[in-house]
Amino acid sequence: MKKQLRHRVFWPPFIFILASAIYSLLDVDAFLVNATSANDWVLDTFSWAFSWCGFAFLLIVVITYFSKFGNVKIGGADAKPKLSKWRWFSITLCTTIATGILFWGTAEPLYHMHLPPQDLNIIPASPEAARFAMSTMMMHWSFTPYGIYTLAALLFAIVYYNMNQPFSLSSMLYPIMGDKVHGVWGDIVNIICLYSLVAGMAASLGVGILNISGGISSFFEIGSTSLLTILIAFAIVITFILSAASGLMRGIRLLSGWNIWVFVFIAVFMFVFGPTKEIIISGWQGISGYFQTFLFRSLDTGIGEPDRWTKSWTIFYWANWLAWTPISALFLGRLGLGYDVRTFIRFNLLYPSLFSMVWMSIFSGTSLYVDNLNGEQGLYTLLQDVGPEMVVFNMLEYIPFTDLLTIVFIVAAFISYVTAADSNTSAMSGISAVGITPDNPEAPIMIKVAWGSLIGIISWVLITYAGIDGIRMASNLGGLPALVIVILIGAGLVKILVKGDNLD
Repeated sequence: MKKQLRHRVFWPPFIFILASAIYSLLDVDAFLVNATSANDWVLDTFSWAFSWCGFAFLLIVVITYFSKFGNVKIGGADAKPKLSKWRWFSITLCTTIATGILFWGTAEPLYHMHLPPQDLNIIPASPEAARFAMSTMMMHWSFTPYGIYTLAALLFAIVYYNMNQPFSLSSMLYPIMGDKVHGVWGDIVNIICLYSLVAGMAASLGVGILNISGGISSFFEIGSTSLLTILIAFAIVITFILSAASGLMRGIRLLSGWNIWVFVFIAVFMFVFGPTKEIIISGWQGISGYFQTFLFRSLDTGIGEPDRWTKSWTIFYWANWLAWTPISALFLGRLGLGYDVRTFIRFNLLYPSLFSMVWMSIFSGTSLYVDNLNGEQGLYTLLQDVGPEMVVFNMLEYIPFTDLLTIVFIVAAFISYVTAADSNTSAMSGISAVGITPDNPEAPIMIKVAWGSLIGIISWVLITYAGIDGIRMASNLGGLPALVIVILIGAGLVKILVKGDNLD
């Protein structure tokens, strides 16, 4: 491990994050006060940057799609794909959604329907509030977040395969900085991105643990205890470390191959046996409302709001996606070998966004329908009294074959996070090691164990001592440094488009 470890890149973020975890355990109250203050400062100071840049990143990708650059083949004119299109789509989808759509797909719309932003003057729990909730789900889970991912992944694919740059986060800044990225500046970029992703992965693992804990508690009718949380975290971390150790084309291909069919089964089953008519109506209202308000909401910064709705929700999501983006780009970019840029954008932006819209139509629509049955607002009451982790499993009680669906959901949540963590742990370990090439893409197992274990520790601290608020804080604090990097990545892609170099 010592011979292959890139010490200047690995140790600074690892030690800083480990020290933060130890500090949080020694003095929980002081840690939460400091983390909350830092989180509030990020939101109050940079909310405009998250919103405007998210919109700009999507715009750059759309322009790229319709430009001549869309014809460029990743890897050069003679490059051959390593993955079929179906396998490519399944891996891309399963490694980007993690457990998010399973957890937030049913819980989040309840927040938006019952607690809409005050400045819109929407009556809570009204039909207008339901339409707002559905359009918000489309906003948070479709084109903008996938536009952020696609921007960085595309640029990495080009610099890695077509410009022959090293497997490194800093290589994405090569179009802007040239050979300077291979020195100290490159190490700084790698360090920043490693910190950001650990924060983002810890937040998402926290969501996954809550989701699985809620399912087990519901199925076995037991309480959610600290021991259960620890066991779930341990099982997830061990599984994704073992999967990552098996190599990219083994673990991830196997997991994503299972997971995509699990998602399809769940979605089709819910659509057929759930409130089909209401799903179609609410889905259409959500999609149409999303496109009608897209520009205004994309540029909304939350500044001057009487509440903190935009900062607590939309900015939180952009920060979370950004925290994952730089290192996810290394993994997603590798998958596009042998395909042209236009196809790359469809498989990383268009198709996952459409899948997410269909999913949210089904699950968010069903959640709002069940909550409104007999005017009882039962799911929202459960959310307030117990927590968001129980919402989806209570909703499933209104669908036939509840026990079967509950088991499938628990399995899906487990595999979903393992798949996403597998890919990103491999990428993190790759930039923490030397000698990573297209022909030798895997880092030593002990580096993967180190990063996987640290992520598990941070996740457990978050959900044990800070809950959902802690997950949001981790996302925001991880998203800010990543935002700076992705801005430079976006500038690099624009520079390539303007110069019009022949990269085939």
